Amino acid sequence: MSKYDDTYEVSLIVPVYNEEETIEIFVKEVEKTLESVLDHIKIVFVDDGSKDNSKKIIKDLIKENKRISLIELSRNFGKEAAMSAALDLVKSDAIVPIDVDLQDPPELILDFIKAWRENNIDIVYGIRVDRSKDSGVKRVTSGAFYKIFNKLSSKVKIPSNVGDFRLMDRRVVDVIKTLDENNRFMKGLFAWPGFTSYGVEYKRPNRVAGTTKWNYWKLWNFALDGIFSFSSLPLRVWSYLGAFIGCLSFLYMIYILVETFIYGINVPGYASIMCVILFLGAIQLISIGVIGEYVGRISDEVKKRPIYVASNIEGSLKEDLKDGLHKTDIGIYVNEDKSKVNNE
Repeated sequence: MSKYDDTYEVSLIVPVYNEEETIEIFVKEVEKTLESVLDHIKIVFVDDGSKDNSKKIIKDLIKENKRISLIELSRNFGKEAAMSAALDLVKSDAIVPIDVDLQDPPELILDFIKAWRENNIDIVYGIRVDRSKDSGVKRVTSGAFYKIFNKLSSKVKIPSNVGDFRLMDRRVVDVIKTLDENNRFMKGLFAWPGFTSYGVEYKRPNRVAGTTKWNYWKLWNFALDGIFSFSSLPLRVWSYLGAFIGCLSFLYMIYILVETFIYGINVPGYASIMCVILFLGAIQLISIGVIGEYVGRISDEVKKRPIYVASNIEGSLKEDLKDGLHKTDIGIYVNEDKSKVNNE
């Protein structure tokens, strides 16, 4: 296969968690909008432990459509792990992570492929220029996150209003596969290898069906993962703040000594003492919390647990992984044939 001739292959990797309402609509839309390049397109669904009929729907589609495959994770590992599993297992010339809810318009993939093949761009990403369909709170918090992340991260910058929707050349994917950290912030990992990149603008539409599985608490924790994974500045801030408070304390101590020598002993006020104690106590607890965030992530990393466990693979992708228990770069694929697994 080669991107420079008609043998190229592009795989759409589609994480799925309880998306029974959207899967068939997504497939029909992809086949309609990408009809001109459909012979080069494969669709790889990654079921992230769905509890509805998502897996059954995908398996039924596989019987009718040879370009569809399924990676079935053994439980809910999270969207970042689901994408990592597909990046690890799929061998196409280029890979496009895309949401099943069609908020990432499939027709944009035509522009991605054109820039990738004709202009030799390694990463082609979609830029959301109109997010009016998102809530006001989400637009504000999302914009703030991109600004804060890029301020704190000195080595890796992510473009504003850019999600996971992008095309990545095989050589970019091969680099990302070597990044085996457990706390996966994929936007940062996608940007880390570098290479040539180009943005294509689009308007973000509404979900085609169903409801989002992300709430603000999950988004908050996701943002923390991104910041703590790609910046150590939060740790340094508390060193600077501690030094600043130490200097103020030293100056205040000198003031107290001078005042005592000149005016004698003064009875301290209860309110001022309590204010100082509570303020310093809060500073200490916050700084311990920041350190704890890093220590917790260090603990996750040193355990070296697999990022995902794929219990089954359906479709054409299964031919690439036939042999029982198979350790990939960042996870494990366990063949559904139990006898082969036990023989390992």
